Amino acid sequence: MATFLYKVGRLAFRRRHFVALIWVALLTLAGVGAASAPAAGTTSFSIPGTEAQKAFDLLEQRFPGMSADGATARVVFKAPDGQKMTDAGHKATVQETVKELSDGSEVASVADPYTAKAVSKDGTIAYASVKYEVSGMELQDSSREALEDAAQDARDAGLTVEVGGDALQTTPETGATEIIGIGVAAVVLVITFGSLIAAGLPLLTALIGVGIGISTITALASALELGSTTSTLAMMIGLAVGIDYALFIVSRYRAELAEGREREEAAGRAVGTAGSAVVFAGLTVVIALVGLSVVNIPMLTKMGIAAAGTVVIAVLIALTMIPALLGYAGKKVRPAGTRSRWMGGNRAEKKAAAGKAKPNMGTRWASFVVRRPIAVLLLAVIGLGAAAIPAGSLELGLGDDGSQPTSTTQRRAYELLSDGFGPGFNGPLMVVVDAKGKEDPDAVFQQVGDDIKGLKNVVTVTPAAPNKAGDTATITVIPKSKPSSVTTEDLVHSIRDKGAEVKADTDATVLVTGSTAMNIDVSQKLNDALLPYLALVVGLAFLLLIVVFRSILVPLKAALGFLLSVMAALGAVVAVFQWGWFAGLMGVEETGPVMSMMPIFMVGVVFGLAMDYEVFLVTRMREAYVHGEKPSQAVVTGFKYGARVVTAAAVIMMAVFAGFIGSSESMVKMIGFGLAIAVFFDAFVVRMAIVPAVLALLGKKAWWLPKWLDRALPNVDVEGEGLRTRTDKDEDRELVRV
Repeated sequence: MATFLYKVGRLAFRRRHFVALIWVALLTLAGVGAASAPAAGTTSFSIPGTEAQKAFDLLEQRFPGMSADGATARVVFKAPDGQKMTDAGHKATVQETVKELSDGSEVASVADPYTAKAVSKDGTIAYASVKYEVSGMELQDSSREALEDAAQDARDAGLTVEVGGDALQTTPETGATEIIGIGVAAVVLVITFGSLIAAGLPLLTALIGVGIGISTITALASALELGSTTSTLAMMIGLAVGIDYALFIVSRYRAELAEGREREEAAGRAVGTAGSAVVFAGLTVVIALVGLSVVNIPMLTKMGIAAAGTVVIAVLIALTMIPALLGYAGKKVRPAGTRSRWMGGNRAEKKAAAGKAKPNMGTRWASFVVRRPIAVLLLAVIGLGAAAIPAGSLELGLGDDGSQPTSTTQRRAYELLSDGFGPGFNGPLMVVVDAKGKEDPDAVFQQVGDDIKGLKNVVTVTPAAPNKAGDTATITVIPKSKPSSVTTEDLVHSIRDKGAEVKADTDATVLVTGSTAMNIDVSQKLNDALLPYLALVVGLAFLLLIVVFRSILVPLKAALGFLLSVMAALGAVVAVFQWGWFAGLMGVEETGPVMSMMPIFMVGVVFGLAMDYEVFLVTRMREAYVHGEKPSQAVVTGFKYGARVVTAAAVIMMAVFAGFIGSSESMVKMIGFGLAIAVFFDAFVVRMAIVPAVLALLGKKAWWLPKWLDRALPNVDVEGEGLRTRTDKDEDRELVRV
């Protein structure tokens, strides 16, 4: 592989005009496609195999036109202090609002609070339920504006009016912190390279790659039903890996220049060596992201595949466009160890010439770890273990309006409904009873309703509402507890247990659905998929790393280190988003359960990114080892050339991820924080401390591989051995067989 990529790098360097033209053309084509593509339509949230989804599907069959998955809104009215919603003036205002809402082209129905008995016992709060024919993401802006205008008209009449439900669901905003993250990345690159030109190359290529990826996603959003979170994730991952992959190749290019090679040769060698690491690092990320499809949640599958596509683009750009741009830059990209004048280059070069240059920080740190491996290892493991302690209290769930910021109308509507009707009113359960083919369906409906009334934590059970055929009915159940509570989850399971008894007695089917039940089912499905997913992703990556490192213990150590870092990161997420530690600093207004998809998502993404650092750092060590150095010295050599770059890459990735903490969407905020802290733990604790300590303790055993397996595995030559035998035969020293 190294020889092939070496040829690719040299070709891209020589034919830079052609390569640059291809990427500019692709960016233009993707941009035109995004601009001319129709607006994203429906992004149906289906969860195959869950009871809640089966109930939705049944409702579509038995209640045609009901739009079971259509958007909903609750317009909540509150009378001024000392007055009631039953007063004639307020009643007229509400009825006028209901009439105004009914005129919407996408509105399926509007329930009048006074006929639907939707007025609180004390008479101060009432609500009108609005049902739409399309989903929240498919709802037109004109329908949202009409909803907001109707609410404002009622406010102007003297009432307090707030709107809840998914009808006001909008595209999340990331805020200025995303730009700050890119700015931090730029500063780190300038400090790392000591040159604006060299620092600008990774930023430029990463932005081009993300531009192509996001534009492609936008162009396909309508056809493939891609949600806004898909492009946000792709941008987050694409920026981080795009900058990092380019950073590693530019760094290796400068190192090759420092050894006296011509620029075209240096570009070829940089792509042949660092580029090989980029390919395998990218493969681990792609495996982790595409592996999300095993969960069998379409939305998560699409997010993973879209992000994986952006990673593939980042790898291809790093292998082709970076050497092309290096050809354009010429002498403006200086050899490693030299800096531009304004960065103190003259002084540094004079010191180096006088022999006064000190070993770099990576060399000094690795030398310390090699001398004290047990102490460093124990300290790092204990520290990560302490950070992981909060993960033992992990509670999973999906956000509702109660987790929205207090500044939003959805959150205020949630609070008003809780005050007027109880917390469980924000998460009603819909029970669907299928009595088709039964002699007395009405008796079955009555039996199910009576059984549910006898359960704990139930406030209200509405009479059964059968369809026209009279063989299927819906029953609405209002719990006492709020939607995201464990008590409500227990009630859902109790209703389903009663449904099993009804099935045994009457052969009728009882299903529980609604947003609350759907959230519970999603959480359970994600929990059930976590271990199989972990086994699949870690197993495939383990096999891949055996091929890369030609070792058993090094990939095993990499996997165990990843588990430590991801558990510590989950502990940090629990501490901030569930316990409320530093919540104000992170802009978290409401603590609560951690998103159900967070553990499996972090496992996938963090594993891929963790293997990036493992590949980039350890391939340098193996390269030194196979070229004759002792195991302990190879560790120091790997840090000498790789620590500075890996540190810069980690800081950049943390900055990019942390930039998304400013998002208005709680899911994006949590993902941004979780990935940023996970990169910190993995890069600076696992890869910088645990990895050298373990390799120092293992010595030659770290690179042991059974002979039969060595013969069976393909030789991918990540170390660039083929390049040495190809161009440096006269300078080569005898290699150590491993």
